[in-house]
Amino acid sequence: MATAFLDKTQAAVAQANSADGDTSSKYLTFKLADEEYGVEILKVREINGIMDITAVPQMPACMKGVINLRGKVIPVIDLRLKFGLDEIEHTEQTCIIVVDVGQEIGIIVDTVSEVLDITGDSIDPPPAMGGAVDTSFILGMGKVGDAVKILLDVDQVLGGGELTEITAATAANHRPSPDTAASSAGAGSVASTSGDHP
Repeated sequence: MATAFLDKTQAAVAQANSADGDTSSKYLTFKLADEEYGVEILKVREINGIMDITAVPQMPACMKGVINLRGKVIPVIDLRLKFGLDEIEHTEQTCIIVVDVGQEIGIIVDTVSEVLDITGDSIDPPPAMGGAVDTSFILGMGKVGDAVKILLDVDQVLGGGELTEITAATAANHRPSPDTAASSAGAGSVASTSGDHP
């Protein structure tokens, strides 16, 4: 994604989250395929262009791995795959939105659009799709001019047993192995012995 646009959007997110007024009607919008979605700005921590993702074994297909963000290991989910869409090649427009759902998770989207103010009177409930279709992850349908944005409940999208599985696998794959721990302990003992007998 163009750096200037990404910086501008990131600045808008930071400004919205630091504002003294009510931010409950502000949403960060983004695209997946031909649809536009939005997440509550208060859930967004930052936006990054696509970066190196380390794969984690035995994870759901939508779980692409983890990223190292300034020393913090963050799981990353491809929202296309989570929603049953086809996977596509990443481009300079591809972004990772880091959201807070009790822990920080990165979601890969096709492109970030903008921060919009969508008030309650411009939001309709999710359409009735019948019992076979789960719409619990949709907060509502935001009307912006002639367009409609699908507003997501990101806690529902990323919640449940899958998140627990991802968290456990991430921790397990980034825990020092027993050999490494023993080696570190042994190195410490040698150093201590050397200090006692100059």
